[in-house]
Amino acid sequence: MKITKLLMGAMAALMVAGFASCSKADNEFVLGLDDSFPPMGFRDDANEIVGYDIDLAKEVASRLGLKFRAQPISWSAKEQELNTGKIDCIWNGLSITPERLEALAFTKPYLNNAQVVIVRADSGINTLADLNGKILGVQAGSSAADAIDEKPDFKASLKSIVDFNDNIMALNDLEIGGLDGVAMDSVVAEYSLKVTGKPFVILSDTLSPEQYGIAFKKDNTELRDKVQKTLEEMAADGTVAKISEKWFGSDISIIGK
Repeated sequence: MKITKLLMGAMAALMVAGFASCSKADNEFVLGLDDSFPPMGFRDDANEIVGYDIDLAKEVASRLGLKFRAQPISWSAKEQELNTGKIDCIWNGLSITPERLEALAFTKPYLNNAQVVIVRADSGINTLADLNGKILGVQAGSSAADAIDEKPDFKASLKSIVDFNDNIMALNDLEIGGLDGVAMDSVVAEYSLKVTGKPFVILSDTLSPEQYGIAFKKDNTELRDKVQKTLEEMAADGTVAKISEKWFGSDISIIGK
């Protein structure tokens, strides 16, 4: 009986500690992200979360007088994390879609993007049609998965679709021949090819064009508007261009344009 009580007490303490670690302070700006999504948000060699979105968000938080925190989340449960108040926003190369616009409060778009397919350079695959009967990898809960669903004929032509927790795992499987292609964001695909130098190519025909935005809880328009205003100020004073050039080599932002 004593052991049982001790175990129950220990479990309760752990649960309290777990909830405390998830709590958000009033002066914090908590960004939810998939921390394996370069160059938007990912872990560097020192295990620090870095990236284009991270640099933008840190500067926004600083100008708003808030303490910044990057909070890794399960991408497939991102809306739930936002709606339960564990994070303030989803800021991690999040594509704006009609369904998400209904459920969330978005900023204006800040980057153009498209859903594309990466294949091995020696695969002989040159178009989406060439993927007929092939195996395609995709991150679960991603816009790439949505884009495939919106092309039923293309989806039906595939041999199978394999879900992954993140794009890095999918690309690793592509490299060893477990997949014939990986559907993902063009911004991320281009960065990956440039940085890793792996023998991949991006198919020229895309699954769908889109834009990135920052999502907040549907009724949290006040914070959304503050972030939007701050981003536009950062674009006007050259800060956004500087951050964009750091990660992409040029200013590809569309904030205020």
